[in-house]
Amino acid sequence: MMYHVYILYSTSRDRYYVGHSEDVQRRIAEHNIRKNLGANDWELKYTEQFATRAEAMKRETEIKNKKKRSYIEQLIRA
Repeated sequence: MMYHVYILYSTSRDRYYVGHSEDVQRRIAEHNIRKNLGANDWELKYTEQFATRAEAMKRETEIKNKKKRSYIEQLIRA
């Protein structure tokens, strides 16, 4: 089983969201159906795969700790 770090973008909020999951498509649907991130237009912009949940969580934390939108946009463009 693979774990994924993902970056979502909401046009209505003009915000990015970074998370991790075993099933990215399911998580996007959950975010959009429940509006638990304040919007229902989240789109997948970026993913990375990892063999373990611990690795995915570590990478998610690294991205979040950058605290820079420019860093996230750089990852998406690469």
